Amino acid sequence: MYHHSASTSGPAAGSATGLLDPAADARDALLFQRCTWCGTAMYHRLLCPVCQGSELRTERSEGVGTVRHSTVVHRNTPAARNVSLVEMAEGFVVRGRVMGPPVGIHSGDRVRLSTAKDPVRGEPVFQLVDEPYRAWT
Repeated sequence: MYHHSASTSGPAAGSATGLLDPAADARDALLFQRCTWCGTAMYHRLLCPVCQGSELRTERSEGVGTVRHSTVVHRNTPAARNVSLVEMAEGFVVRGRVMGPPVGIHSGDRVRLSTAKDPVRGEPVFQLVDEPYRAWT
């Protein structure tokens, strides 16, 4: 069993071990993994879904993405809320919540990260960018 000791030095930020600088404020940053072998970006995985590699390094996302799917959920909540799949600019997909009226969130809307962890559900929260992208209108 390994126990972290403050007297030992850690690896460099963004190294192949997947560690980032602990001094950085990760509360408002969305962290994802990138495979060191094939370069595939993914969110919370143990193995790369493309090459099955286990050498993943952790990176910080810019927080900009596009809604790929959104649905309104009425269960286990006092009011309706949306659950959206957001494709981030780095190439990975994350499930989260987009602020705003639940029926006003559509596929193709551009979003920006607001909070990396919702205090209740523990998932990322996004806000709409002013100019939505409408592919079919």
